[in-house]
Amino acid sequence: MPKLAAPVLVGSISRQVTLHTTIPTRPRQEAQNYIVSQGDSVFEIASKFNIDPETLLWANYDLLNDNPDMIAIDMELKVPPTDGVLYLWQEGDTIESVAARFEAKVEDILGWSGNNLDLTNPVVEPGSLVMVPGGHREFRQWIIPVIPRGRAGVSKELYGAGACEGSYDGAFGTGAFVWPAGNHSLSGNDYWSGHLAIDIAAGEGAPIYAADSGVVVFAGWANGGYGYMVMIDHGNGYQTLYGHLSQVSAICGRSVSQGGTIGYSGSTGNSTGAHLHFEVRYLGGFVSPWYVLPAP
Repeated sequence: MPKLAAPVLVGSISRQVTLHTTIPTRPRQEAQNYIVSQGDSVFEIASKFNIDPETLLWANYDLLNDNPDMIAIDMELKVPPTDGVLYLWQEGDTIESVAARFEAKVEDILGWSGNNLDLTNPVVEPGSLVMVPGGHREFRQWIIPVIPRGRAGVSKELYGAGACEGSYDGAFGTGAFVWPAGNHSLSGNDYWSGHLAIDIAAGEGAPIYAADSGVVVFAGWANGGYGYMVMIDHGNGYQTLYGHLSQVSAICGRSVSQGGTIGYSGSTGNSTGAHLHFEVRYLGGFVSPWYVLPAP
């Protein structure tokens, strides 16, 4: 049985990164603004500034709403100076209540020089941005639910026009996966707690392949930022999802063979550049694609 959705970061993988911002070499004490450009992702921007992607997502809830795929070209993001929560102070907040809310230490908030707090009388004005080093919170996940082949009555209004209505049967998977794109490198977000998928490098119009045999249970436009999408139920507990396609060639209810073309790469939905958003689920839980794909 595979290991289920424990978000991980993979340290030694190839990435396509285009640097366009000069990052200060001295440690930052305050948040910095960053303008999103073509091909950017939350994961890559965080990597450039040497912070965790969760930190960047938490700092920009007003723009991203906990969804890394909501990032858009020319969007101005706040980049915290260190890992933790960049918090907008509210009326009635205290240092102690904010520390407890984000499971952080009072002394870390007081001791962060960028907060400019008077240690003898640490008063914070409502509307001020305060760094909570080491703080964290839960995410709101934006996902298309698992749609197994036997499910009936799937709502197009809820999931999107590509939802396959009815119950299907057909091909079963082998349990071994192949790469769903010609490139075997990361281009965008890796698998982490805020992004339960990997973004695979794939140019506009490049063919996308079924990672294993199965039955198509979603084919077309999807709500929630996925754009044109395909989902395959492999009949053995696995489902795979392929998002941001420019075109879908798979058909609802049809069997597909491992390696067969199911669509073409694109940048539809919430995306800053062409790539493949690839998810793997097992028995309803998320699995890091790095656990099941062959080594690149």
